[in-house]
Amino acid sequence: MSVDVRYAAFGGLTAILLFGTLYSVAYDTYLDTSNPILTHLPHHLHATHYFANKGNILNSYFIKRAWGWTSAAFLALWLTSPPHKRTVHRVVKWGVETAVWLVFTSWFFGPALLERLTVASGGECTATLQSGAVFTVPYEYCLTRTAISQETHPFLFIGPLAESSLWAPDDRLPVLPRLRKGHDVSGHVFLLTMSALFLVDQIRVSLCARTWSLAHASAVAFNIVLVAIWLVGIFTTGVYFHSPFEKFTGYLLGVAGYMVTLLC
Repeated sequence: MSVDVRYAAFGGLTAILLFGTLYSVAYDTYLDTSNPILTHLPHHLHATHYFANKGNILNSYFIKRAWGWTSAAFLALWLTSPPHKRTVHRVVKWGVETAVWLVFTSWFFGPALLERLTVASGGECTATLQSGAVFTVPYEYCLTRTAISQETHPFLFIGPLAESSLWAPDDRLPVLPRLRKGHDVSGHVFLLTMSALFLVDQIRVSLCARTWSLAHASAVAFNIVLVAIWLVGIFTTGVYFHSPFEKFTGYLLGVAGYMVTLLC
């Protein structure tokens, strides 16, 4: 049964992302987040499609904190498990997944791996001004997440490094440069794929237990609900954000991140 549960989760997740991606191509619903001219603008369907708005409740309160939610769900499951199921091995798996998350999204002897992939594929550090103009700035501003403005970094606006033809008098508010262009691997698909597969694997352990306490049953229910939320997040990302290939590479990295735990 354990193998069936994991294969079912893998197959269902894959089908959901594939359907969402095909739908986005057929009906032109996705936003190319690598395009610096488009990415700072509202999604072209934001007024009519709730989940096309990045401020939707799913994105704001769940996906942006996905690994925190996943960790909380796992810890609730582990702490309430029967003693013989509360093994160190399961905690090690969670630790490995946490390390994978950090390496790809936060730090890997400097920039995170996802940032390195974007740069290696032609990505540039770009700033979008209030007037809508976009220009390239040195990469370290993205690396250090430094906000820039005409007052704080005048040499970027006036002088040899400036692209003065792009500047407008109202461009005075600080802006935060972002990595754009290149191949922007879908971090959402990566993280949600890895999180969903990891939680299903942990739920599988509980399904093998003979009896559950009320607390453990509640923890299992919480994990199942969270997996469902992650699948909805994968679907909405598939429909509304990133190019098909960026979603595909995010999916591959998410599966690979989960597969690492099978080596533990």
